[in-house]
Amino acid sequence: MESLSSVLLSWYADHGRDLPWRQTRDPYRVWVSEIILQQTRVAQGYDYYQRFVERFPTVEDLASASSDEVMQQWEGLGYYSRARNLHAAAKQVMELGGFPVDYEGIRSLKGVGDYTAAAIASFVYGLPTAVVDGNVYRVLSRYYGIDTPIDTTAGKKTFAVLAQEVLDQKQPALHNQAIMDFGAIQCTPKSPDCSACPLLDSCAAYNGKRVDLLPVKSKKTAVKERFFTYIIILEESSVFLHRRSSGDIWTGLYEPLLFESSAKLSLDDAFAKISAYGNQTKYLKLLASVEGLKHQLTHRTLYADAYVLECDGAGDDSLLKLLPDDYIKVPLSELSKYASPRLVNIIFERTII
Repeated sequence: MESLSSVLLSWYADHGRDLPWRQTRDPYRVWVSEIILQQTRVAQGYDYYQRFVERFPTVEDLASASSDEVMQQWEGLGYYSRARNLHAAAKQVMELGGFPVDYEGIRSLKGVGDYTAAAIASFVYGLPTAVVDGNVYRVLSRYYGIDTPIDTTAGKKTFAVLAQEVLDQKQPALHNQAIMDFGAIQCTPKSPDCSACPLLDSCAAYNGKRVDLLPVKSKKTAVKERFFTYIIILEESSVFLHRRSSGDIWTGLYEPLLFESSAKLSLDDAFAKISAYGNQTKYLKLLASVEGLKHQLTHRTLYADAYVLECDGAGDDSLLKLLPDDYIKVPLSELSKYASPRLVNIIFERTII
């Protein structure tokens, strides 16, 4: 009987995806692609990858760029800590004098975990390091009928050892690409086409009628609700923004004045909060609003309202003097230069753009 790896390699020869980062052994470009694809589907990440390496064609270009430039290229892709880590790691590479050439060195870069280090090590340097991502968990758990939860220490260890055991030591890059594509295209999370699967006869999950039950997760992360009320203040064809501080998924991105609460705020409630910034608020008038927006993140459901207010008649004493010190006045014509969360961009598109 053919080995699992040989079947996967044969399938990959006919069905593997032709992707630009698979046509290079440049560690920088492979690394960028892997970071983009950590939490992003290939279809969405493809264009981001192309734009990112066009703007920053080398690790030197990325390391020397400003954080605003990097975040602007990442805008809309989400999981912004990836961009911050990528930028920081580029500076690490420059300090090291070049990209690391072994697994441990690659793993030491900021934002690089076991999977990403294994992928780069095998794709770029041909090292026999097996990747274990969601697709690999799924293929291995179904094929071998393993019900150890993949989100436990025991499960992670079990699958890491198994992935290394089945790895084709002579063709690690092709094997890793094959098993990931097989999971993404053939052995899909829902409704896989088992009748056309080359592993059908030897698949434990199929023969045990457990395809829909594997892989197993021990727990689900609770989804929390947050209520956002954005106050978009316009003055002289400009908008007031500030950069979101550290400690949040949107760190480094720009947004208008925001009030977070445990429940929806009324417009009167919002005005009462704005009044804390001084009498200047008497010059604010409502121009537009967007209410009831729902924005889903992985572990958060955001409910957002936004009110566009114009500061009119305040004379020489700009409202900027009354807002916290980190606010800046940005001309609407230059708004695109400031990277913002997707939710904020949706609000801007519906109100002031």
